[in-house]
Amino acid sequence: MLMQADLGKPYSAHVIVLGNEKGGSGKSTTAMHVAVALLQAGQRVATIDLDSRQRSFTHYVENRRDWATRAGIKLEHSRHFCVARGFGMRLDEIEAQEFGAFAEAIGAVEQTHDFVVIDTPGTDSYLMRLAHSMADTLITPLNDSFVDFDVLGLIDPTTFELTGISHYAEMVREARRQRRLVDGGLTDWVVVRNRLSTLGSRNKRLVGAGVDALSRQLGFRAIDGFGERVVYREYFPRGLTALDEISEDTLGQRPNLSHTTARDEVRNLVEALKLPIDDRGKRRAAARAEWAASSDKPLDTHGLLAE
Repeated sequence: MLMQADLGKPYSAHVIVLGNEKGGSGKSTTAMHVAVALLQAGQRVATIDLDSRQRSFTHYVENRRDWATRAGIKLEHSRHFCVARGFGMRLDEIEAQEFGAFAEAIGAVEQTHDFVVIDTPGTDSYLMRLAHSMADTLITPLNDSFVDFDVLGLIDPTTFELTGISHYAEMVREARRQRRLVDGGLTDWVVVRNRLSTLGSRNKRLVGAGVDALSRQLGFRAIDGFGERVVYREYFPRGLTALDEISEDTLGQRPNLSHTTARDEVRNLVEALKLPIDDRGKRRAAARAEWAASSDKPLDTHGLLAE
């Protein structure tokens, strides 16, 4: 089996990995929103989809490009890759193909981009483990229920006390250990609680207590993510995010309070991630905003042309 050391760790780009072995947790939605937030902050962003079966992240990116062209609007775009699944009769042949495609994508952007955002499949696989071992920031979206909590830890059915950790949590712990051995780097593991109810409930309190107990044992940070809002699903067909300039023309309906609240949620999430956004990127974003604001105005030639 190929080892992570064969691929190496990008020395320039900060690698953000979205991981969870359970589907429907919001990995692709979170990945897209984080990528767009970084692009709007002036960062150079590449995105990689390792789930070549579902391709949710890739479809989201394609929808965004198509809608920008169709609607004639300007939207920020990442440099995107979708790593194809390997094929063959032997496992080592399949893994070698997948490794080669992944290494090629990483090699194309590691020295030219500030961030690489990687969406992983919801199943335990070679590429999924490889990506986890490369993560500078690992984001694990988690729906706020014990059904989803089971991917991280085991709960006593009577007392709701934590009794053990799950297969995925064990895998992450091993990936972080491998990362330290390979290059001495540390992975900031962040568990994002999605689909939070706005109302207090016994389930919300108990799940929160379980996450807090597990965070102390496994060394991750727990932060609030996205609420249970239909607007996040409405964005997908057009590739939009809560951070884009939303209007009736771009969205197909008049924006409402839910859209504003979703934007605040995303901004709070990105701030809580504490990503290393550099000042150069901020200056690039400011310059782009200034250019966009003046692009429809006539050029001021005063002092430039001879009388």
